[in-house]
Amino acid sequence: MKTKLSSRFWLALVLCSLIGQVAWVVENMYLNVFIYKMFAASAADISLMVSASAVAATVTTIFMGALSDKVGKRKLFICAGYILWGISIFCFALIRTDVLGKMFPMVTSAAALGVSLTIIFDCIMTFFGSTANDAAFNAWVTDSTDNTNRGAAEGINSMMPLVSILVVFGGFMAFDLNRQESWTLIFIIIGAVVLAIGVLAFFLVEDAPIEKSSDNYLSNVIYGFRPSTIKNNAHLYVTLVTFIIFNISIQIYMPYLIIYYEVSLAMANYVLVMAPAIILASVFTALWGKSYDRKGFEFSAMVTLVLLASGYIVLYLFRATIPVFIGSLLMMSGYLGGMAMFGARIRDLTPEGYAGRLQGVRIFSQVLVPGVVGPYIGKTILANAQMITNNDGTQSFVPDANIFLGALAAIIPVIVVVYMLTKNSKKNIA
Repeated sequence: MKTKLSSRFWLALVLCSLIGQVAWVVENMYLNVFIYKMFAASAADISLMVSASAVAATVTTIFMGALSDKVGKRKLFICAGYILWGISIFCFALIRTDVLGKMFPMVTSAAALGVSLTIIFDCIMTFFGSTANDAAFNAWVTDSTDNTNRGAAEGINSMMPLVSILVVFGGFMAFDLNRQESWTLIFIIIGAVVLAIGVLAFFLVEDAPIEKSSDNYLSNVIYGFRPSTIKNNAHLYVTLVTFIIFNISIQIYMPYLIIYYEVSLAMANYVLVMAPAIILASVFTALWGKSYDRKGFEFSAMVTLVLLASGYIVLYLFRATIPVFIGSLLMMSGYLGGMAMFGARIRDLTPEGYAGRLQGVRIFSQVLVPGVVGPYIGKTILANAQMITNNDGTQSFVPDANIFLGALAAIIPVIVVVYMLTKNSKKNIA
């Protein structure tokens, strides 16, 4: 029988997930645009920032997830984390060339300092964000659901990255992203919203009853990386390894996606083109999440992977607006649908009471390895990309469609693995 979840749970899930993802979109997609436009950052700078943030997110999730298991509470980490996350976003409003020039007159290049400070503050922001969202919130979702409703819950949770892109795209339309003043206001607004959700979470989030870990803290930290844990949860770790390759594929193109639309394709109205694709992909993800509860991981995951690969092919082959829209719709539906399927599977395979300790290995698979390897592959693909000269005399690279070809090559092994799992599943049924 399906376990019914309360309206309070759904409201907390939607708000905390949505606003958390809004902050992550600003970090993962728009900080790249920020340092590209404001400080003429190179592909290597963007790759370094993504990789450093991935390391910070993973280390934070390992230690703070284990601490939340030790304390036996998630709510405190969620609320305090969101509040401090919002405050850290405010700090980016001060990273601007005129302010840096006055504060550090001895520096020869305010632009180079701006890139460095953005990377440093990105890691600080990631610490608070990963504490709140990656470590505590995701463990809370696992604690609060079971195998009768996780597909539905994960469908909602996994559609939020796309919904948040829509929210951010729509909100950013009012700003000229070539002006420093616009970025200052953006960081103030996003910081205030994230902080407000941290306050609201005190009234919405209800801790699921979990038993405090009796193990010492260090034991909790290393739990997910023990050979005995891997041996006793072999299916979980096979899923995590497959999830790593899936996310590497995403990270090959994602850091450069907006720059590709705006600069390479010269789509000044890319928000208007992307918005319908995002809405449709979000609806698909929410509905398709329920297929996991009915038909299981293998079938539902295979469909999303085929959609993702199809999107890559269309985006690689075509440049016109309508094909780009179709390719983007397929790509985003496959991406978010795949995240939902893998997310639900990982939650189902997580031993009860160990969600906090295992958030570290989940983020290792979702963020660290993909966040280091994916952008490096993307940077390598773009090593000989076309360069353009900006109005101020600086030069910027122009991403090309080869990033989608690289992403396609990375997703093929995932399709093969899931196909083999599907065949084995059918044999077992027979």
